[in-house]
Amino acid sequence: MEIKIQPMGEYQTNCYIITVDNKDFIIDPGVGATKWIKQHVKNPIAILNTHGHFDHVWSNKEVSDLFGLKIYTPEEDNFMLQKDPYNFGMIPSCADVLVKPDEEFDFEGVKVKFHFFPGHTPGCSAIEIENTLFSGDFIFNGSIGRTDFEFSNPQSMIESIDKILAWDKNIRIYPGHGLSTTLQAERSSLINWKRYL
Repeated sequence: MEIKIQPMGEYQTNCYIITVDNKDFIIDPGVGATKWIKQHVKNPIAILNTHGHFDHVWSNKEVSDLFGLKIYTPEEDNFMLQKDPYNFGMIPSCADVLVKPDEEFDFEGVKVKFHFFPGHTPGCSAIEIENTLFSGDFIFNGSIGRTDFEFSNPQSMIESIDKILAWDKNIRIYPGHGLSTTLQAERSSLINWKRYL
Protein backbone atom coordinates (compact mmCIF):
# COMPACT_ATOMS: atom_id res chain seq x y z
CA MET A 1 0.00 0.00 0.00
CA GLU A 2 1.20 3.49 -0.90
CA ILE A 3 -0.08 6.56 0.96
CA LYS A 4 0.11 10.08 -0.46
CA ILE A 5 -0.83 12.98 1.83
CA GLN A 6 -1.45 16.65 1.11
CA PRO A 7 -2.86 19.17 3.62
CA MET A 8 -5.49 21.33 1.93
CA GLY A 9 -6.91 24.78 2.56
CA GLU A 10 -6.88 27.12 5.54
CA TYR A 11 -7.51 24.27 7.97
CA GLN A 12 -4.75 22.08 6.50
CA THR A 13 -7.13 19.16 6.07
CA ASN A 14 -5.29 16.03 5.02
CA CYS A 15 -6.34 14.67 1.64
CA TYR A 16 -5.15 11.11 1.07
CA ILE A 17 -4.59 8.99 -2.01
CA ILE A 18 -4.30 5.35 -1.02
CA THR A 19 -2.98 3.00 -3.69
CA VAL A 20 -3.50 -0.74 -3.34
CA ASP A 21 -3.06 -3.16 -6.25
CA ASN A 22 -2.88 -0.23 -8.67
CA LYS A 23 -6.22 1.11 -7.40
CA ASP A 24 -6.33 4.69 -6.09
CA PHE A 25 -8.77 5.60 -3.32
CA ILE A 26 -9.26 9.30 -2.58
CA ILE A 27 -10.06 10.11 1.04
CA ASP A 28 -11.48 13.55 1.99
CA PRO A 29 -10.87 15.80 -1.05
CA GLY A 30 -10.80 19.17 0.69
CA VAL A 31 -10.38 22.77 -0.45
CA GLY A 32 -8.38 22.96 -3.68
CA ALA A 33 -7.66 19.22 -3.75
CA THR A 34 -8.54 18.58 -7.39
CA LYS A 35 -5.28 19.75 -8.97
CA TRP A 36 -3.14 17.69 -6.58
CA ILE A 37 -5.33 14.61 -7.02
CA LYS A 38 -5.19 14.93 -10.81
CA GLN A 39 -1.39 14.99 -10.65
CA HIS A 40 -1.09 11.90 -8.44
CA VAL A 41 -3.72 9.36 -9.47
CA LYS A 42 -3.44 6.81 -12.25
CA ASN A 43 -6.45 4.59 -11.65
CA PRO A 44 -8.91 6.35 -9.32
CA ILE A 45 -11.61 4.04 -7.98
CA ALA A 46 -13.72 5.96 -5.43
CA ILE A 47 -14.04 9.03 -3.22
CA LEU A 48 -14.32 8.13 0.46
CA ASN A 49 -15.53 10.70 3.00
CA THR A 50 -14.76 10.19 6.70
CA HIS A 51 -17.50 12.70 7.59
CA GLY A 52 -19.42 15.60 6.16
CA HIS A 53 -17.63 18.76 7.31
CA PHE A 54 -16.97 21.18 4.45
CA ASP A 55 -13.17 21.13 4.72
CA HIS A 56 -13.22 17.36 4.06
CA VAL A 57 -15.76 17.28 1.21
CA TRP A 58 -15.17 20.60 -0.56
CA SER A 59 -13.93 19.09 -3.83
CA ASN A 60 -16.23 16.04 -3.84
CA LYS A 61 -18.26 17.08 -6.87
CA GLU A 62 -15.35 18.44 -8.88
CA VAL A 63 -13.28 15.27 -8.40
CA SER A 64 -16.30 13.03 -8.94
CA ASP A 65 -17.19 14.76 -12.20
CA LEU A 66 -13.58 14.83 -13.43
CA PHE A 67 -12.99 11.09 -12.99
CA GLY A 68 -16.52 9.70 -13.01
CA LEU A 69 -16.20 8.42 -9.44
CA LYS A 70 -18.82 7.48 -6.88
CA ILE A 71 -18.82 9.31 -3.54
CA TYR A 72 -19.06 7.12 -0.43
CA THR A 73 -20.27 9.06 2.63
CA PRO A 74 -21.60 7.97 6.06
CA GLU A 75 -25.36 8.18 5.67
CA GLU A 76 -25.88 10.30 8.80
CA ASP A 77 -23.59 13.02 7.37
CA ASN A 78 -24.87 13.18 3.81
CA PHE A 79 -26.99 16.25 4.58
CA MET A 80 -23.79 18.18 5.38
CA LEU A 81 -22.56 17.83 1.80
CA GLN A 82 -25.25 20.32 0.83
CA LYS A 83 -24.33 22.81 3.55
CA ASP A 84 -21.94 25.76 3.17
CA PRO A 85 -22.20 27.02 6.77
CA TYR A 86 -19.74 29.89 6.44
CA ASN A 87 -20.75 30.89 2.90
CA PHE A 88 -17.29 30.15 1.53
CA GLY A 89 -18.69 29.04 -1.83
CA MET A 90 -18.49 25.26 -1.53
CA ILE A 91 -20.11 23.43 -4.43
CA PRO A 92 -22.69 21.01 -2.95
CA SER A 93 -22.33 17.30 -3.56
CA CYS A 94 -24.38 14.24 -2.78
CA ALA A 95 -23.26 10.75 -1.88
CA ASP A 96 -23.74 8.04 -4.47
CA VAL A 97 -23.37 5.44 -1.73
CA LEU A 98 -24.80 6.08 1.74
CA VAL A 99 -22.52 4.11 4.03
CA LYS A 100 -24.16 2.35 6.95
CA PRO A 101 -22.42 2.11 10.35
CA ASP A 102 -19.44 -0.27 10.24
CA GLU A 103 -20.14 -1.21 6.62
CA GLU A 104 -17.39 -2.91 4.60
CA PHE A 105 -16.86 -2.79 0.85
CA ASP A 106 -14.83 -5.01 -1.45
CA PHE A 107 -13.32 -3.24 -4.44
CA GLU A 108 -12.12 -6.17 -6.54
CA GLY A 109 -10.24 -7.67 -3.62
CA VAL A 110 -9.38 -4.45 -1.78
CA LYS A 111 -11.40 -4.31 1.43
CA VAL A 112 -12.45 -0.92 2.79
CA LYS A 113 -14.29 -0.67 6.11
CA PHE A 114 -15.98 2.39 7.54
CA HIS A 115 -15.78 2.10 11.33
CA PHE A 116 -18.60 4.14 12.88
CA PHE A 117 -17.31 6.57 15.54
CA PRO A 118 -19.95 9.33 15.95
CA GLY A 119 -19.45 12.31 18.20
CA HIS A 120 -17.64 14.92 16.15
CA THR A 121 -20.47 14.52 13.63
CA PRO A 122 -23.47 12.15 13.58
CA GLY A 123 -21.86 9.89 10.98
CA CYS A 124 -18.18 10.38 11.78
CA SER A 125 -16.25 7.31 10.67
CA ALA A 126 -12.69 6.04 10.40
CA ILE A 127 -11.81 4.20 7.20
CA GLU A 128 -9.67 1.07 7.48
CA ILE A 129 -7.64 -0.14 4.52
CA GLU A 130 -5.05 -2.89 5.00
CA ASN A 131 -4.78 -2.51 8.80
CA THR A 132 -4.32 1.26 8.48
CA LEU A 133 -6.93 3.66 9.85
CA PHE A 134 -7.78 7.00 8.26
CA SER A 135 -9.51 8.58 11.21
CA GLY A 136 -10.86 11.85 9.83
CA ASP A 137 -11.67 14.10 12.78
CA PHE A 138 -12.24 11.32 15.31
CA ILE A 139 -8.67 10.85 16.57
CA PHE A 140 -5.66 13.11 16.08
CA ASN A 141 -2.08 12.81 17.25
CA GLY A 142 -2.55 13.66 20.94
CA SER A 143 -6.13 14.86 20.61
CA ILE A 144 -9.70 14.14 19.48
CA GLY A 145 -12.28 15.88 17.32
CA ARG A 146 -14.22 18.77 18.79
CA THR A 147 -17.69 18.12 20.14
CA ASP A 148 -18.91 21.72 20.49
CA PHE A 149 -19.99 22.12 16.88
CA GLU A 150 -23.54 22.02 15.60
CA PHE A 151 -24.59 18.35 15.29
CA SER A 152 -21.72 17.17 17.54
CA ASN A 153 -22.49 14.96 20.54
CA PRO A 154 -20.09 14.58 23.51
CA GLN A 155 -21.81 11.44 24.82
CA SER A 156 -21.49 9.77 21.44
CA MET A 157 -17.79 10.69 21.42
CA ILE A 158 -17.30 9.00 24.80
CA GLU A 159 -18.96 5.86 23.46
CA SER A 160 -16.81 5.98 20.32
CA ILE A 161 -13.65 6.31 22.40
CA ASP A 162 -14.71 3.31 24.49
CA LYS A 163 -15.38 1.39 21.29
CA ILE A 164 -11.90 1.89 19.86
CA LEU A 165 -10.20 1.37 23.23
CA ALA A 166 -11.74 -2.11 23.20
CA TRP A 167 -9.76 -2.99 20.07
CA ASP A 168 -7.04 -5.49 20.91
CA LYS A 169 -4.80 -4.56 17.98
CA ASN A 170 -2.35 -1.75 17.42
CA ILE A 171 -3.09 0.08 14.19
CA ARG A 172 -1.47 2.98 12.35
CA ILE A 173 -3.68 6.09 12.36
CA TYR A 174 -3.64 8.82 9.72
CA PRO A 175 -5.89 11.67 10.91
CA GLY A 176 -7.78 14.41 9.10
CA HIS A 177 -5.33 17.02 10.39
CA GLY A 178 -1.74 16.75 11.56
CA LEU A 179 0.70 13.89 11.85
CA SER A 180 0.13 10.15 11.93
CA THR A 181 0.17 8.13 15.13
CA THR A 182 -0.83 4.67 16.42
CA LEU A 183 -3.69 3.44 18.54
CA GLN A 184 -1.22 2.24 21.17
CA ALA A 185 0.35 5.69 21.38
CA GLU A 186 -3.07 7.34 21.78
CA ARG A 187 -4.60 5.08 24.42
CA SER A 188 -3.69 7.19 27.47
CA SER A 189 -4.65 10.40 25.67
CA LEU A 190 -8.04 8.97 24.71
CA ILE A 191 -8.73 7.91 28.29
CA ASN A 192 -7.81 11.39 29.54
CA TRP A 193 -9.96 13.18 26.97
CA LYS A 194 -13.07 11.34 28.20
CA ARG A 195 -12.88 13.39 31.43
CA TYR A 196 -13.47 16.61 29.52
CA LEU A 197 -16.51 15.50 27.53
